[in-house]
Amino acid sequence: MIDNKLKSALLSVQKPARYTGGEPGCIVKDKNNTDIRFAFCFPDTYEVGMSHLGLKVIYDAINRQSNLACERCFAPWLDMIEQMKEKDIPLYALESKDPLTAFDIIGFTLQYELSYTNVLLMLELAKIPFYAKDRDESYPLICAGGPCTCNAEPMADFFDFMFLGEGEYHTVEVCNKLNELKKAGKSKQEILVELSKIEGIYVPSLYDIEYNEDKTIKSVSSKTAPIPCSKAIIRDFKNLPFPTDVAVPMIGAIHDRAMVEVLRGCVRGCRFCQAGFIYRPFRERDVDLINDGAKELCRCTGYEEVSLTSLSTSDHPQLEEMLDKMMTWTEKEKVNIALPSLRVDNFSESLVEKVSKVRKSGLTFAPEAGTQRLRDIINKNVTEEEIEKTCKLAFKAGYSAVKLYFMMGLPGETMEDIKGIADTAKRIIEYYYSMPDRPKGRGAEVSISVACFVPKPFTPFQFVAQNTAEEFKAKQAYLLECCANNRRIKVSYHDSDTSFLEAVFARGDRKLSKVIVDAYKKGSIFDGWFECFNYQNWLSAFAENDIDMAFYANRDRKYDEINPWDHINYGVTKEFLIREYEKSLEAMTSKPCNKQCYNCGANKLLGRACFEYNKA
Repeated sequence: MIDNKLKSALLSVQKPARYTGGEPGCIVKDKNNTDIRFAFCFPDTYEVGMSHLGLKVIYDAINRQSNLACERCFAPWLDMIEQMKEKDIPLYALESKDPLTAFDIIGFTLQYELSYTNVLLMLELAKIPFYAKDRDESYPLICAGGPCTCNAEPMADFFDFMFLGEGEYHTVEVCNKLNELKKAGKSKQEILVELSKIEGIYVPSLYDIEYNEDKTIKSVSSKTAPIPCSKAIIRDFKNLPFPTDVAVPMIGAIHDRAMVEVLRGCVRGCRFCQAGFIYRPFRERDVDLINDGAKELCRCTGYEEVSLTSLSTSDHPQLEEMLDKMMTWTEKEKVNIALPSLRVDNFSESLVEKVSKVRKSGLTFAPEAGTQRLRDIINKNVTEEEIEKTCKLAFKAGYSAVKLYFMMGLPGETMEDIKGIADTAKRIIEYYYSMPDRPKGRGAEVSISVACFVPKPFTPFQFVAQNTAEEFKAKQAYLLECCANNRRIKVSYHDSDTSFLEAVFARGDRKLSKVIVDAYKKGSIFDGWFECFNYQNWLSAFAENDIDMAFYANRDRKYDEINPWDHINYGVTKEFLIREYEKSLEAMTSKPCNKQCYNCGANKLLGRACFEYNKA
């Protein structure tokens, strides 16, 4: 029920459908018949949050339980924030319009470091204290999950507990456990101690951090919680069903289409890629489960495109068989199949024919580096010959535009590698014009998108310093110079200031919580949005707290230093990461881990060998 204050606010904002709920597929439960209510909070706009597959999975998993209820909440945009403050409207969940304080658990997903201040925004709008230590028994438990919790420390002081790893289905276990403990009359502190015994639940307040004089960590200890605290993992991903009747956005989401996760993890071992390590081990879903579920998902939602998502979809061992089965109904129903994570080295003629059967989506590939030497350093096992073959296949199939993703600032990079990015794009255009059967009347276009490398925890490059802003800007200018005389190449690159801040928080510790609060109080919200980002707020907040940003982002780390995330176990061992980093210094590659096992440690969490050949 929308009350008069909220109605008045909705009449004054640009996109009121962000705040009304009631979409097809949403679930509204009788709160009087539920034991535990969970509010899923996405710290960005409705359009971004409704594109998030994890939200759909958790929403479905909790609401399938008769005694549990999950509702959604997104960060309101600037115009709605103004209305909520002016009219004293507390932040509410879309389904019931109840304030967040009416729920038992409020769960945030931390997808990106630059969304941290939005968590504080949502807590303040909900009239909830920022720090966990300031919240008594009358407040809901505040938790977080998502990839950023692999280094939970910069945000640790704000949360009662955090989900580590694959918490989509562990939320149900936590909700039921909380229900049991509340009925038993347990205190908040007793509840947190009990929750810490569940796989993948990290309770920051149960850990004590001691620092050295040089500001590095001296020790991490706990009297009641496990050290290390291990991530949760789904052991039978192959047969894991997924939601097929989901809420369809009232206004266009960023990725407004059906999405099916076809595999989890990655066998490639690219040394810069955090997701490739923290989602280990590699597991694929059953082909029939994918096909049947995708068909039902499109039927329930009306979507005309289904995206087969993963870190590397073309590594599914039965991809061609999967596509053949799906095409028996997608062609008839005029449903397009999108493969957003194709790899250059296993792109085939039959694959491009299948994915362009209904209509052609854009083709995107990620060479990541412009020279073979640097691709070897980062373990991107892609050759120049494979890039040429793939692009010619795409051009032959009627594509004329290709988007390429690269990074700059990678360990071992030189200006010759930056020039190599432009040279790669130029060669692709040459491939196009060298083909006698190229499409007539169209010219080739190559879009280059270049990200600034950010060293991330649980990767072999967690030990290396990030480039300075000056180094990034010099490389960006040189790349533009190298592409200046070719109108068929379009170049875009990430802002080095936001990438610097991302690196600070990616490798930061608990001292940063005060900085986050201070930056928020200066007005920093929606930092991932160009029009909202105010770098000066952050520089002032760090300076006022006497914290050197370069200490976290721009220094190499010794192997024996205790990192803020070292008491967290995501499966991959520090010893393995060191071995891979040492190989990178010699530009030595490692084969995909389905070809050769490197004993990274992931199989220990799984409880069995990752691949059949390991069982010998």
